Amino acid sequence: MIATHIVPSYSKVLVVGGGPGGSYTAAALAREGIDVVLLEASKFPRYHIGESMLPSLRHFLRFIDAERKVEEHGFQKKPGAAILFNQWKQEGYTKFGENNHSWNVVRSELDEILLRHAEECGAKVYEEHKVTELVFAEGSNHRPISARFTTGSGEVRSITFDYLVDASGRAGIMSTKYLKNRHLNETLKNIACWAYFRGADMYAPGTDRENAPWFEALTDESGWAWFIPLRDSSRGNVVSVGFVMDSKVSVAKKAAGSAAAGDGSSYTLQDHYLAQFAFVPRLKKLLGDAELCVDATGETTTVKSASDFSYTAASYAGDHFRLVGDASAFIDPFFSSGVHLAVSGGLTAAVTIAASIRQHCSEEEAGKFHDHKVAVSYTRFLLTVLGAYKQIRNQQVAVLSDIDEGNFDRAFDLIRPVIQGTADAGQIITEDELQKAMDFVTHIFVPTDPEMQERVGTRIGMDVLAPGAPILTKDQIAGLSAGDEDTEWVLNQANATKSISDFYTGPERLLGEVVNGLVGCTKVGCLGLVRVSEKSEVRRK
Repeated sequence: MIATHIVPSYSKVLVVGGGPGGSYTAAALAREGIDVVLLEASKFPRYHIGESMLPSLRHFLRFIDAERKVEEHGFQKKPGAAILFNQWKQEGYTKFGENNHSWNVVRSELDEILLRHAEECGAKVYEEHKVTELVFAEGSNHRPISARFTTGSGEVRSITFDYLVDASGRAGIMSTKYLKNRHLNETLKNIACWAYFRGADMYAPGTDRENAPWFEALTDESGWAWFIPLRDSSRGNVVSVGFVMDSKVSVAKKAAGSAAAGDGSSYTLQDHYLAQFAFVPRLKKLLGDAELCVDATGETTTVKSASDFSYTAASYAGDHFRLVGDASAFIDPFFSSGVHLAVSGGLTAAVTIAASIRQHCSEEEAGKFHDHKVAVSYTRFLLTVLGAYKQIRNQQVAVLSDIDEGNFDRAFDLIRPVIQGTADAGQIITEDELQKAMDFVTHIFVPTDPEMQERVGTRIGMDVLAPGAPILTKDQIAGLSAGDEDTEWVLNQANATKSISDFYTGPERLLGEVVNGLVGCTKVGCLGLVRVSEKSEVRRK
């Protein structure tokens, strides 16, 4: 049950925002016995887009003992994902594995499960409490010490704290109002519009890929579309269907549609949305005779839209504060990165705050650990998404202005020798190197299927395709494939997937990498950071 008493005047940690990032941070800290207050502006359940989850989510949920709650809720299982970039080629399909499926979720329901779980773990949760202002220590470099907030009744109150977690979503109070360090990604200036249908057909019925989500590039190369099954009901399968387009192209399409309507007729967002189905023939076929119901509940009739949603902060941590989830960065709906970045950032925020409280290291070192982890995950996703857009738009994608050189080095140390052909990872990053990196990660989406992967793996050895196997050079791939195109595709896909395999794993992989001599400790009761020299000793305790 949500807390009904008055918000205390002080908390060790204040979490602003009850989405996946904020709830996860609060749960992880509260399980350690650390005093946490979470203030959420809305009343849950509340609507949110971002419905297709990566398999990493179940590993993160398992860490806070929430996996069973999500599994038993009955969300649509996601066995993998199908992606079609070219109408004249086979779609690519990524299979998550027999025991590593994910889910397509109704976000209002998932987010409420996580918020309630945070409270059950011991966090003090207050809905309809909106933080409006932060107060900083005198003479500090943006060290927050208290927050003013309004309650549902309109009362203005305040709370002091030692540590702040900003999980306030796109609003990003620290980044936008105080740090002023948010940067919009010029390469991904897109507009999304979406709605819901009831009674659609499904992808690959009767196979182990049945009802997987479908993603398709628009035939005019302006963007892509999603088809995400959410639930079955007596009234038919409900799917989320959306389009993500270059903003200039979208505006031009709207203008053309309005002009064609003539006679002063209004050309609505729904008209614009429905017109895009002409550019996704395979998706349109999947819809069949489905009925537009717009809302996941089937009740409302308004197509939704969003723009300017691709951005990042210059840094994700500072003196006694951490940025988490959409408050820190968001890339693009493609590849379903949002919730992964939110919960992984929530975990590193919790780990580093616990480390600072428990004096495992200095607060500065703890903040740098969080900043590093968020930057690495963000950069890997960004390059992967840009690699996909390079195929969708069938053109060179200029990305140099959107990539931080230091973050690229940290995120892709493992592939730089491959894309350079040498091991001189110390040279200054170039546009050519970024393009090669995009080409490398683009292979994640090559048109293969599980049968092809199994056939190739049986011939050359499944260990070569394993996520933990070494990344192969072009010469090694050529030698193993011996001119067979299927083998080359499978090897290239396995190679590229190795560079982002942490998207399919969980806390151990995330926290296991050494950062400035520190690694994460995930043992319940001693969450935090340890020096590399202390690592084996901590694990023995």
